[in-house]
Amino acid sequence: MAAPRRDTRGIVDAAELFARVRFRRREPAEPLRPYLEHYWLIDWDLPEPYASHVVPHPSVNVVFQRYAGRNPVGFGEVAGIGLDLFTQKLEGRGRVCGIQFRPGGFRPFAPGRALTSLTGERIALHTVFPTVDAATVASVLDPADEDARVAALDAFLLGLGPRPDPQADLAMALVDRIRGDRAIRHVGDFARTEGMTVRALQRLFAAYVGVGPKWIILRYRIHEALSRAEASGPVDWAALAADLGYADQAHLVRDFTATVGVPPTTYATTTH
Repeated sequence: MAAPRRDTRGIVDAAELFARVRFRRREPAEPLRPYLEHYWLIDWDLPEPYASHVVPHPSVNVVFQRYAGRNPVGFGEVAGIGLDLFTQKLEGRGRVCGIQFRPGGFRPFAPGRALTSLTGERIALHTVFPTVDAATVASVLDPADEDARVAALDAFLLGLGPRPDPQADLAMALVDRIRGDRAIRHVGDFARTEGMTVRALQRLFAAYVGVGPKWIILRYRIHEALSRAEASGPVDWAALAADLGYADQAHLVRDFTATVGVPPTTYATTTH
């Protein structure tokens, strides 16, 4: 398993976010790495409110969070795959310790739960994992030492005892292929390449990922377009649309605008 990602794909105006909060990614304990992308830790102390925006990855997250003045004790939730742009208002002081699972990697911790039941939802952590209590939340959020927070996240997940599941392994591998190969554009072609029927592929993704393969292909296209829009220098949007497998530039503009809220040219102008 590789080290945590260094890219900022999915974060809208990442430079602005990093200027306002302390954001880190940390690696989990070795036995957990097959299932997790990384831990993500955020602390802030803001003189004025700030709204962060993220185009979610096709990943389930477990999020421990505390907002001074609003919820000083802290709480945990399971955040299913977000279908829309996620906006979070940050103000005052606060802390978040998150766990981003690999697409398909959450199911071994919650066997028998179809991941579509979490899609678009934010569910209290103890509802999914009844053994979680206030002490669990405090063990993650209380320590001033970052290493201690990471160790508490490790202890929480290892205590759940993820169960090996070949179907989860298959789902994770298939999503990795989609993420890493922009030539994958059509679900039917991808299914045939993998020796599966389209229906079997869709059933696997519904149960183990939470969204269909077509949605994932489109979401990774938007992540790539978002990354290109934030890069320095002009973008040839027609060429990028063709590179990402869109029929034409208009289709890219439509998907980007529907997801991010503004056309790509407007976004590129405001973030440079």
